[in-house]
Amino acid sequence: MSERAIIEVRGLHTQFGSHVVHDNLDLEVRRGEILGIVGGSGTGKSVLLNTILGLKSPDGGEVFYDGRAYSKLSAEDLTALQQNWGVLFQGSALFSALTVRENVQVPLREHVSLPLSLMDEIADLKIGLAGLAPEASTKFPSELSGGMKKRAGLARALALDPDILFLDEPTSGLDPIGAGEFDTLIYDLSRTLGLTVVMITHDLDSLHTICDRVAVLAEKRVIANAPVDEVAAMDHPWIQTYFGGPRGRAALRETR
Repeated sequence: MSERAIIEVRGLHTQFGSHVVHDNLDLEVRRGEILGIVGGSGTGKSVLLNTILGLKSPDGGEVFYDGRAYSKLSAEDLTALQQNWGVLFQGSALFSALTVRENVQVPLREHVSLPLSLMDEIADLKIGLAGLAPEASTKFPSELSGGMKKRAGLARALALDPDILFLDEPTSGLDPIGAGEFDTLIYDLSRTLGLTVVMITHDLDSLHTICDRVAVLAEKRVIANAPVDEVAAMDHPWIQTYFGGPRGRAALRETR
């Protein structure tokens, strides 16, 4: 894993009316790492993710991707940058009228011009990378289990060979075995393909088993961004409640 930052958020201010969500928030994501983002309800985890994705403009501060400030980019340049990113939204956000293969092809159809036969091959390759059997390619989302939908969404996120994956609660709704298998898949993909991964999660097992660092949102900013053991040892009320509770202690025991 490189120490070089691929994403930098500096002095971020986010406000909705009179409600301030982020105030002077700083965040750094290092190239090649798996970074988990945690925080209590209302701390603006999804808002931060949308800001990094360029879907929301900051009310103050700046976001940099690979040293390039968003505010200096044209709409066309930002769109070109976004092609380097894969996103797995919470709930997978699959198109119900499309098969798995057709869902995976959506980014390809939007951004590149390729023969249909080649798009079929690429989609089937990504479906396999996501851990789905070949026969899943012709199924519709309504025919998939929750875990299969997550994997189909992941296959779509991988369609354009991204440099970075953004995952919003990737193991939410999965049973412990399914969640563990998905964690292993993300870890293996990150290390094999050299992907940087940014994931919002509440899953303590994910934080302990696959994350290189954990960023904690509280008090309208990032109060910690370090390996999970260092974060868990910090003397902060929310951190101690979150990592020191029964589930946090159980997750820690499982990794030792």
